[in-house]
Amino acid sequence: MNNIKNIGFISTRIEGTDGVSLEIEKWAHVLERNDFDCFYFAGTCDREPEKSMVVPETFFNHPEIREIQNKCIGTTHRSAETSAKIRKISDFIKSNIYTFIKKFDIHLLIVENALAIPMHIPLGLAITEFIAETCFPVIAHHHDFYWERDRFIINAAKDYLDSAFPPKLPSIRHVTINSLASEQLSLRKGISNIVIPNVYDFAKEPEKTSWEICKEMRKLAGLENDDIMVLQPTRVVPRKWIERAVEMVYLMNLKKPKLFVSHAAFDEGDDYFKRINDYADILGVEIIALDKYIGSERNVKKNNSKKFTIGNVYDCADIITYPSGYEGFGNAFLETIYHKKPIIVNRYSIFIADIEPKNFDVITFDGFVTEKTVQKTLSLLKDKEKLNLMIEKNYNLGKRFFSYEVLEFHLLDLVKCLSLRGC
Repeated sequence: MNNIKNIGFISTRIEGTDGVSLEIEKWAHVLERNDFDCFYFAGTCDREPEKSMVVPETFFNHPEIREIQNKCIGTTHRSAETSAKIRKISDFIKSNIYTFIKKFDIHLLIVENALAIPMHIPLGLAITEFIAETCFPVIAHHHDFYWERDRFIINAAKDYLDSAFPPKLPSIRHVTINSLASEQLSLRKGISNIVIPNVYDFAKEPEKTSWEICKEMRKLAGLENDDIMVLQPTRVVPRKWIERAVEMVYLMNLKKPKLFVSHAAFDEGDDYFKRINDYADILGVEIIALDKYIGSERNVKKNNSKKFTIGNVYDCADIITYPSGYEGFGNAFLETIYHKKPIIVNRYSIFIADIEPKNFDVITFDGFVTEKTVQKTLSLLKDKEKLNLMIEKNYNLGKRFFSYEVLEFHLLDLVKCLSLRGC
């Protein structure tokens, strides 16, 4: 690894508390404690400005990129004008990648999801062409593939998807985050890869949030000290199946039936957010959006407008809902285990394949919430001894299977491999 020192992360967004941004922070932490220096290239970024290069056109929500995506996804015909615009923006981003490499003397790139899910087609093409032109050593870290999302199935960009999402080039080492994705990548693309699951720093005991902070949060949320706080720690997007969390709160028959949602609502438009609120109104459940109060630990320490970290919110919650229909892995699951909270989980496919066999003690359901699920939850919240045994068991399992040390073992081996090979 002597010839690799400076490592550059590339993604459409490196900011906030979405799953990809959180994993970038974890990977960077592990690399930096092993004496590597990390730098960042993205469309929006909250890392140190002196180590970052922000190119607004790289952000998936940039107006020009939204226009391109709308003309390529959900339709089967692409105009020549759209193709020309994709090429123009791709060339512009590629030239900026060259600048990024030179400016920070980058020796290895880690591409975070930009070569997996086509949220930003020109970015994927730009990265692919840069790698093809340079044989640059790359770790492609894939969180979600386009074939895992219904909205990408109908498209007018199959040529782009085949060539760049992901590309099969000799200087790339591919990483998936679950065993099912690994298998599909091999079958569909003939690409060998390794599985590195999402991780958490279980070797470092979580800092406990003070009761004063919890009281402040509960006051903002309209809760008394003895009210049950139910937290949905995800973005508001359809695959999260938040209807099930609303039903859970309704069936729990709480004095104040509220569901707290931690993350932003509009990454994939606002239709689903409106639908969830309408459904909650019918059941008499109030949805409280907390994203305007929550920032990363880095941002909260800067004394900006964010008041709480995501860790604060977990600590102040009583029970976590995780009813997703699909997850690439399950960051919120690990966060819950780390912060020693009970969790209600829908048995989504990756949970069944990669998490459930580890024997975590959680409340599960299959597709829909039942009275049995509700009674088990209420009973657990009343039985503090059983609850404590559950969360301690889960924490120890998290430390064994999903720790930074697991990541470190695999990641350093990949870096070493790339330091010894070219095209």
